Amino acid sequence: MARNKGKKYQSAAAQVEDRPYQLEEAIPLVKKIKFANFDETVEVHMRLGVDPKHADQMVRGTVVLPNGLGKSMRVLVIAAGDKQREAAEAGADYVGGEDIVNRIMSENWLDYDAVIATPDMMRSVGKLGKILGPRGLMPNPKTGTVTVDVAKAVQEVKAGKVEFRVDKSGVIHAPVGKTSFATEKLIENASTLIQAVIKAKPSAAKGKYVRSATVCSTMGPGVPVDVSTFNVKAV
Repeated sequence: MARNKGKKYQSAAAQVEDRPYQLEEAIPLVKKIKFANFDETVEVHMRLGVDPKHADQMVRGTVVLPNGLGKSMRVLVIAAGDKQREAAEAGADYVGGEDIVNRIMSENWLDYDAVIATPDMMRSVGKLGKILGPRGLMPNPKTGTVTVDVAKAVQEVKAGKVEFRVDKSGVIHAPVGKTSFATEKLIENASTLIQAVIKAKPSAAKGKYVRSATVCSTMGPGVPVDVSTFNVKAV
């Protein structure tokens, strides 16, 4: 975006050397060169040696970050009977069944950050694909958001569960906290995410798995991360 290329951005970018950084030095630099006047999100971007056009090379999963994301996640649970009570007791912000499905369809209601559904509700929830899908909110068994254990699912999302998925160009983008976090907490979160992506390496992926990686804040320039050790661990 053009506004990123102003004097503040250029000043921040000038402090990033043209070399790969260890994660332990990249994170403090991201915090140091932050210039926006709000608590920016710290993001990890990883370019993988996979072709996501092939189903057997899709990289997708979830991980609970040890130090959370620094934001209060609003969770919607679509369930019936006792599962509604379990969801409410676990801290879900919104709970309902067919009534919620109808509300989303009629009002295009999207005032939540995550959606969890029980398997018996998926026939109804399936109607919401065009609304929830493009926003990454559609419940999916692979990410633990279609489950009978709604209480556990709610607690994990509230604790800072992050979903990662490779995009069409083979890149994963994921948040790992806020610039206000202590450096150690950001390093621990970023390392946890990276290890989860490495564990998710498809057997069909050949050659170098992690091609490159950067960390940055929402508005700040990317800081390149040394990926040599990632690929050693991935073997």
